[in-house]
Amino acid sequence: MVDNREFSVRVIKKEAMAAALPMQHHWLPQSNLDLLLPPLTFGVFFCYQKPTPKFTFGSIISGVLKAALAEALVSYYALAGEVVQNAGGEPELLCNNRGVEFAEAVADVDLSELNLYNPDESVEGKLVPGKKHAGVLAVQVTELKCGGVVVGCSFDHRVADAYSANMFPVSWSEVAQAKPLPNIPCFRRSFLFPRRPAHYDLSIDAMYTLISSLLPPAAAAEPQALQTDEQSVISRIYYIESDEIIRIQSLANSQKGSAKINHRITKLQAFSAFLWKIIAAGIMSRKDYSFKNFKLGMVVDGRTRLSDGDELLKGYFGNVLSIPFGDRKIEDLQEKPLSWVANAVREFLEEAVTREHFLGLIDWVEAHRPKPALAKIYGGGEWPAVVVSSGQQFPVRKIDFGWGKPAFGSYHFHWGGEAGYVMPMPNPKGNGDWIVYMHLQKWQVELIEAHASHVFKPVTSEYLGLI
Repeated sequence: MVDNREFSVRVIKKEAMAAALPMQHHWLPQSNLDLLLPPLTFGVFFCYQKPTPKFTFGSIISGVLKAALAEALVSYYALAGEVVQNAGGEPELLCNNRGVEFAEAVADVDLSELNLYNPDESVEGKLVPGKKHAGVLAVQVTELKCGGVVVGCSFDHRVADAYSANMFPVSWSEVAQAKPLPNIPCFRRSFLFPRRPAHYDLSIDAMYTLISSLLPPAAAAEPQALQTDEQSVISRIYYIESDEIIRIQSLANSQKGSAKINHRITKLQAFSAFLWKIIAAGIMSRKDYSFKNFKLGMVVDGRTRLSDGDELLKGYFGNVLSIPFGDRKIEDLQEKPLSWVANAVREFLEEAVTREHFLGLIDWVEAHRPKPALAKIYGGGEWPAVVVSSGQQFPVRKIDFGWGKPAFGSYHFHWGGEAGYVMPMPNPKGNGDWIVYMHLQKWQVELIEAHASHVFKPVTSEYLGLI
């Protein structure tokens, strides 16, 4: 395998791709749930093996991807707009069809040589485009030395959550094959209007905070130490075999040595509990007494909670998220059985999986506007924190532009915040294995690899069947 710092990517053309049909300029307000997201970019990328000879890179770009993108943007018109600030100082979406930044690139590396285990070297700044403008979406299509193709997209998180980002590439690929759109995006903000009168449970104050209430580093009583190498944030991609996932879920549902489990623990809850416990055990093993507690958060999608039978909300494009979290003593996480930790996960989730919670969160934001706010677990603090977001709906097997399904695909969230970010996704083979993207501090990654290498295995070309 080559050292991926040695391969280069050269952008050969950039242009703005607008929707195929003209549209009247208009403003689309951000919902209260959109306003909880700071200016962040997240990406997705899909790797394809060399297409059949009838598809040249030129024909893929001009005859397939560009034409289909322009047509898809007619329905996904918000992606061709830009985020601007309104008179109240809040972000707003200007739907002006300025276009999507579309880049064509070539890379002097084979698909089989890409070190996907380490996306910091192989993906970041190379195969997923940086979004350096006010636009909502950037796209880069890269031809590899072997003839393979990588399609990378970067989304403005203030406009789209993962559910929304899943919708678009599926629609784009369906249009490329002259198929009807599987989902028509809905931008109807009235779904998320605050209630009159507004009211919310005080538990939301424990989950969300005003950005102004966070202590900036410069105001800290003690000067901040320079970040050490082990505190640097790195990304890694692993796979977990299906048998391991089943084993972890079984352990999480065991009642041995724990309180009675009233509800069955899901695979995602069991996985999150296992991750929480493994990192805590690692902290204890290295006798690091600077941390007493460890926070774990989970992203909850509110569409099914708010739908109330309305099918349109299933196609809602925007952010419909909440991030509850638990805060437990590291010693308890390490010593108690996995079933106890899984119950702790279920306990903090119960507060956020209801319709009333999301309606209350919308009202909470309304009560604090125009002051910006965010999830507390993203705000840093004295204890380490990790957020798990389910990528099980990641449609990697559906992104077929006409030359075959991806050999690999993943989210890419190189966000640089203090809280770690972990997203498990389905394997593109559809065999029940999981692909797990992690963006954590280096010391956390080292603990996971030291204590759970039998579970988290590096993604390799051999595993993906590329060699």
